[in-house]
Amino acid sequence: MDRDRWSGLAIFAEIVDAGSFARAAERLGLSASALSHAMRSLETKLGVRLLDRTTRSLAPTLAGEALLASLRPAIASVTRALDDLDNARDTPAGRIRVSAHRVAAVYAILPRLTDFARNFPDIAVELVVDDGFVDIVAERFDCGVRHAQALQGDMISVRLGDPVPLVYVASPAYLDGQAALTSPSDLDDHRCLCYRYTSSGVVHRWGFERDGRSFERTIRGDFTTNDIDVLRDAAVSGLGIACLPLPHAALQLAAGTLVEVLSGWAPTLPPNHLYYPSRRQATAAFRVFVDAMRADPADG
Repeated sequence: MDRDRWSGLAIFAEIVDAGSFARAAERLGLSASALSHAMRSLETKLGVRLLDRTTRSLAPTLAGEALLASLRPAIASVTRALDDLDNARDTPAGRIRVSAHRVAAVYAILPRLTDFARNFPDIAVELVVDDGFVDIVAERFDCGVRHAQALQGDMISVRLGDPVPLVYVASPAYLDGQAALTSPSDLDDHRCLCYRYTSSGVVHRWGFERDGRSFERTIRGDFTTNDIDVLRDAAVSGLGIACLPLPHAALQLAAGTLVEVLSGWAPTLPPNHLYYPSRRQATAAFRVFVDAMRADPADG
C-alpha cells in the first residue's frame, strides 16, 4: 500500500476521533485545509465516501464506520510498537501533550521545563492551557494538571507542590474613598469581579475561612470573565475586587498595583496534581517527564 494511503487512513481516524477537521488539525500540527485535501484524495483513491460533512457536523458513513472498525486495532498495534521502540532507546524521545489550567502551567510546569529540555533534548512538550474541564483521554493528552478535587476518576496522580492560597485583591485607586472591608458581608457595598468556569459555565463562588469555620457566599458579579489574566488585569485597572490564586497576583502585590483586602479570610486550594490514566502504558519519555515534574524545581 502506498504511503499516501496509509497517511490518509491515519488522518481519517484522527478526524473522526477529534470530531472536527479543526481539532484534528490542531492535534496533528497540520492545517485544516491540508486534512480536507488528504480526505478528498483518500476517498477518491478508495472510490467511496467515508465522511458525511455539513457546516455544523461530521460523522463517518456506513462504509467509514466499517473501515474504522478494522483500522483501530491496527492503529493501536502500531502505537504499541512505537512505544516499545521508544522504551528501547538509550535516550528517551518523543512528544508529551499536557493539559493544564493557566496558573499550574505558569507556576508548576514551566519552572521545571528548562532543566527537563536540557536533560532530554529529544523530547518535545506541548503544553495546552485550558482553565475548563478537559477529558484527557478523549482529547489525546498524555496527562493533565488540575487541583486534587478536579481529578477525573481512574487516574494515577502525582502531587506537584503545596496547597495554593487564594487572596482577595483590589487596586489602591479602587479602594480610595470606598467603605472599609472588615468582613465578607462588606462586599455587598463593593464592585466584585467574578470568574466563570469555561466548561461548566458556573460562576466561582467565593469561599471564606476564619477560626476553623468555612463558608461560601454568592457574589453579585459586576464584571465576569472566563480568563484569569483578564480577571487580574481588571482588578489592577480599578474595576473592583477579585479573588485570585496568590501566585497569580504576587508580582502585582509586590509592586503595589494590587493590595490585599479581607486579610485572613481567604481559603486555600488543594495542591496541583499531574494525572494520567491508570491503564496508560508509559513510554520512557513519559516516565522521565513525570519524574521531572515530580521534582522540586528549586532543587535543580
